[in-house]
Amino acid sequence: MTQHTLAAVLWDMDGTLIDSEPLWLEAELAILERYGIPMTIEIRNRLIGSGLWDAAELFRELGVNLSADDIVAEWVAHVGDGLRRTEPDWRPGATELLASLAAAGIPCALVTMSVRSLAEQVAGLLPAGTFAAIVGGDEVDHAKPHPEPYHRGAAALGVPIEQCLALEDSPTGLRSATSSGAVAIGVPNLVSLDGSHAHALWTTLQGSDAQVLRREFAALRGREPEIQEQASDVMGARA
Repeated sequence: MTQHTLAAVLWDMDGTLIDSEPLWLEAELAILERYGIPMTIEIRNRLIGSGLWDAAELFRELGVNLSADDIVAEWVAHVGDGLRRTEPDWRPGATELLASLAAAGIPCALVTMSVRSLAEQVAGLLPAGTFAAIVGGDEVDHAKPHPEPYHRGAAALGVPIEQCLALEDSPTGLRSATSSGAVAIGVPNLVSLDGSHAHALWTTLQGSDAQVLRREFAALRGREPEIQEQASDVMGARA
């Protein structure tokens, strides 16, 4: 395989694979309301895509008098219960794309900042073997936007990170994916991805299949010098 050949796809979970963000928001609001703390747009945007323990520390800074572990445990319990009592709300085109990748023999890994138990719960709603590997937020030393989660995902599949394509819905996740060396495609959900660190932004996964991803991966790898030059121009203009 050459560097322009797609070897694997690395998926973010919340907001990219499944629209579980409303469940997380319910859990977050339940804690904040107990302490009389308002949920602002700024706080909400900081939470999307962040590691759970980083988010819990933010809550502690805001005045939540609980340990980070206790905050995370309450969130996980709430979201897990929600996933059990409701039908999965898959993001548009996600399950169809996963089926196409499986048929094409392209392995997938789930790389999420949710804990592994929740990731396994979500993966269990899909056909067996859909994800060949799972990396949970409680299994990494450094959460997104650090590249470690995606490096672990590629290593778990036994493929070079440079031959991986990552799908993300948050600026934090996109920074993690691009800094890891993967090709990163952003598919916005709750927050805008304009100006994010992405090789490309798509409005939806609908209509995508394995052939589309292979073609897009090769094209984006070929355009990387141009993309990097454009990013440098933008950074220079901001300086």
